[in-house]
Amino acid sequence: MEPLCPNFDLLKFSRLTSVPLFSHRFSSMNLGIHKRPSVSCPTASFNRNDNHHPSVKTEAPTQQSTAHDLIKSLTKGFVGFAAAATALASVCSDSPAFAESLTVAFPVSRAQEVNTVQRTLVEAWGLIRETFVDPTFNHQDWDLKLQQTMVEMFPLKSADAAYGKIRGMLSTLGDPFTRIISPKEYQSFRIGSDGNLQGVGLFISVEPKTGHLVVLSCVEGSPAARAGIHDGDELIEINGQRLDGVDSESAAQRLRGQAGTSVTVKLHRGNGSGSGSGSGSGIKEVKLPRELIRLSPISSTVIPHRTPDGQLTKTGYVKLLTFSQTAATDMKNTIHEMENQGVQSYILDLRNNPGGLVKVGLDVAQIWLDGNETLVNTIDRDGHMSPINMANGHALTHDPLVVLVNEGSASASEILAGALHDNGRAILVGHKTFGKGKIQSITELHDGSALFVTVAKYLSPALHDIDQVGITPDVQCTTDMFNPPKETLKEKSPALSLEADSCIMVAEHELDTQKPKGTAS
Repeated sequence: MEPLCPNFDLLKFSRLTSVPLFSHRFSSMNLGIHKRPSVSCPTASFNRNDNHHPSVKTEAPTQQSTAHDLIKSLTKGFVGFAAAATALASVCSDSPAFAESLTVAFPVSRAQEVNTVQRTLVEAWGLIRETFVDPTFNHQDWDLKLQQTMVEMFPLKSADAAYGKIRGMLSTLGDPFTRIISPKEYQSFRIGSDGNLQGVGLFISVEPKTGHLVVLSCVEGSPAARAGIHDGDELIEINGQRLDGVDSESAAQRLRGQAGTSVTVKLHRGNGSGSGSGSGSGIKEVKLPRELIRLSPISSTVIPHRTPDGQLTKTGYVKLLTFSQTAATDMKNTIHEMENQGVQSYILDLRNNPGGLVKVGLDVAQIWLDGNETLVNTIDRDGHMSPINMANGHALTHDPLVVLVNEGSASASEILAGALHDNGRAILVGHKTFGKGKIQSITELHDGSALFVTVAKYLSPALHDIDQVGITPDVQCTTDMFNPPKETLKEKSPALSLEADSCIMVAEHELDTQKPKGTAS
C-alpha cells in the first residue's frame, strides 16, 4: 500500500511481543490496549567443537510434551542434513498452550544472512501458532509446515530467497492480510504511517477475491492524481516488473523513493474508475515523479445550506482520509471549531478511506456517541464473541449526522460506519463498502522485519457480518445523479465544489429530515 493500506487495521506497533486486541471496556475517548507482558526466554549460546560443528546450550528452558514431540518430529525431517549442525530457537509466549517456552531444533545454514532469517521463520511461525484467527491454520498441520519450510530454506544463499520461503509458508493460511515484510519495508511502512513520505500518493490494496493489486484512492494533488489514476484501476507492473503475487507492502516499497526520482507504472483501467471521462477499460502506462507527500487525516469546511422552508443553515463537512495516529484528536478539534461557528448538522465523508488504526476508529466513534454503546463485536480464534463497549461516553455534538461511504471505504472505516449506523446515530449514504471484517496485529521481529497477523474477525454492533460483504448504505447515490452547470464546477470555493457532488446533495436532503439537537453538555 502506498502510502497507507486498508489491510492495516492495526492495534499498535510493538517490538518482540505480539499485541493483543483490546480490553473489553474502556473509558470515553480512551481505548485501552494491553501489551503482552514480557516473558523471559531461555537463551542459546553457540560454541564450536573440534569438528567445527556448533554445539548449543540452553539455559533452563521449561518444555512441555508438545515441545518434545515437535522437536522429535523436526529432527526426523532433517535426517538428510546429517552434516549440518543443529541450533535451538525459543518461541516465548504467555499463552497457556506455550507455557513459558517452546524449543525448536533446526539445522543451521552456513549462510549467516539465511541463518538470521531461519530464526525469523521460527519466531513468525510461533506467533501465527499462538494468535492466528483460524486455529486450524487453513486445515493443515502447522508444525509440519514449519518443518517443510525449514528444509526448503536450509540450502538457500540469500536473505531475500529465505524471506520468500516465509511468505510462501504464510500464503498457505489462505489469508492475504497475514504477511511478513522485510526490515526495509517495515521502516518505510512506519514512515508512511506518520503521515509523511516520499512517493506518488497511491492507496492500494490486494483485492481478496482475485489477489490483484487495485487502487483504492489517490492523495489529492499527488502525482498519481494528476496523472489521472483512479480508484478501481489495477496495478500490473512497476518499472517493467510484473506484480503477480506481490503483496501491497512490497508494491508500495517499489513506488516509494527519493523525491525527484520517478517510477513507471502500468495499470489496467477498471470499469468502475471514477474519472467520468468515458475512457473505459484498457491498459495505461504512466511515468510518475516521486514527491514529498504530506498526509493530513482530515479536511473540512462549512457548507451554507438552505432548507426546504427557506432557512439558511450551516452544515459541517468533514472528510477523514485515514485513521492515522492523530485522526481522533484532529477530529475532536474540528468538531469543537465547527460548533463554535454555529454548525447545525454534519456530513462525515469516509469515501475512499482505506482504514488504519482500529483504536483510532473507535476513538472517533466515541466523539459522536453517548452512554455505553457497543462499538464493534470481535470474534476470536475460538469463536468467542466479545463486544467492545464505551463506558459512560459523552458525544461532542448531537446534531444530525450523515456518513458517506463507497467501495473504497474499508476496515476501520467500516467499523466506524457500522458503529454510528447500528447505534442510530447516523444515516449512511453512498455505495456498498469494501468488505474487510478482519483485524490485524503487527509485531516487529528480532531482525527488524514485521509480521502482520489476522487475530480476530469483527461484526457490527447489530451483528452484521462485513467481511467480503461490506455495508450497504441506507441511501445510494451515484456521481452522475445530477448534472450541475459547468460554471458551478469551475468555482474555487470548496463549499460550492462540494455542492456539485451528488452524494453531498443527497446527504443534505437526508439532513433536512432530521431535527438539530445542538451541542452536547
